[in-house]
Amino acid sequence: MKKHDLSVFEIEKEGFRLKLQRGASAPQTTSAAPALSPEAASTGAEPPPAAKPIESLSMKEILSPMVGTFYRAASPDAPPFVEVGKPVSEDTVVCIIEAMKVMNEIKAETSGVIAEVLADNGKPVQFGQALFRVR
Repeated sequence: MKKHDLSVFEIEKEGFRLKLQRGASAPQTTSAAPALSPEAASTGAEPPPAAKPIESLSMKEILSPMVGTFYRAASPDAPPFVEVGKPVSEDTVVCIIEAMKVMNEIKAETSGVIAEVLADNGKPVQFGQALFRVR
């Protein structure tokens, strides 16, 4: 992570989720410091960062499987594949990513309800970038 200047790395596959985070942001440290015992402070343990992944476990992310341009709909005049509040299954097409002039349909690969759209229509996305959050 240090070699590539990464502060967060997250991957989810087949129900397994791994998140690595380097360092802590100032707001978490400041708000967590009064709640830490001297023993916990000396070991570097921080309860709030441990609590955040538990909260996010109920949310799944649909990640970009490639680098390309993100499109929410099949064409500019078509309605988006999914909207916030719409239920999805593993086979539901949620977006298209254009890579090297090829339009790739991206499926949810999870079941739930779309909670948030994280990518901007017509903008570039990176491999592994979160596109949607699903409850």
